[in-house]
Amino acid sequence: MPPRPDRPLASVVALLLALAALSGCGASGSTASSEIAVTVTRDFGSTSVVDLPRERVPAPPGLARLLERHGGVRASDSLFVNGIRADEPAAELGVHGGDRVWLDRHETRLVKATPAVVGSFPEPFVRGIGGKRLPVRVECDDPRGSPCSAVSEKLVSLGVVAGRSVISRSAADDSVRILVGEWKRVRGREFEADSIDEGPRSSGVFARFDETGDRLIVFDAAGRPARALGAGTGLIAATAAPERRPVWFVTGTDAAGVAAAARALDESVLADRFALAISLDLPVAVPQP
Repeated sequence: MPPRPDRPLASVVALLLALAALSGCGASGSTASSEIAVTVTRDFGSTSVVDLPRERVPAPPGLARLLERHGGVRASDSLFVNGIRADEPAAELGVHGGDRVWLDRHETRLVKATPAVVGSFPEPFVRGIGGKRLPVRVECDDPRGSPCSAVSEKLVSLGVVAGRSVISRSAADDSVRILVGEWKRVRGREFEADSIDEGPRSSGVFARFDETGDRLIVFDAAGRPARALGAGTGLIAATAAPERRPVWFVTGTDAAGVAAAARALDESVLADRFALAISLDLPVAVPQP
């Protein structure tokens, strides 16, 4: 896969939405209920190996056999279904119509397991988990603010009914949540936010904000700080605590960063990303190559 061009996100999103309107349907509706989409990448999604948008739903161990044709699954690989790390080996994993299966081959000693990724958007919001569509909540520092509205409207355009509220520390339930707001106002208000502040080893997200929340530090796969991004920086990331559903973050260093992250909540921008930072309205890979 050739390097991703550094085109402003607003232009990319506008172009792709226009193309989707002309075709009469969005890309998220391209997989029939009797089919799954299978993607294999290398190095945290930076290089495409194979893209199979329409595969018949296999019964176990059919998924393992399918992946075996493209090199099999190694211990260091990450296998996700609808953006959530698979709890079972591929040979035992049951998938359902419309699921997005993503295998990424990479090497890292920093993170044992990445629990959730953003690169299968609009999953898990549309199809859910295990064939079951789950409740979705958008929780915002400012529920009346434009980033909160943009995230909610994006989900509505995908046919997802989502509740909207202020951010609150939540007990484990079946909901998939998106937290929207400046990091300095999000941090400390949720278990998963605490794990991102603790760093990649805890959250599986190769980025963390500094103590002030004014800078985002992006790491490479070895856990070394690679870039420090300041004002106007956004972040879209997902993680999950044990026994809890994934929590997504649409956040940033300031209001401009949150707005940039909200604009980037699009399938074309997030495809094959473990997480995504936005700086000067341009995408920044997380982790850095």
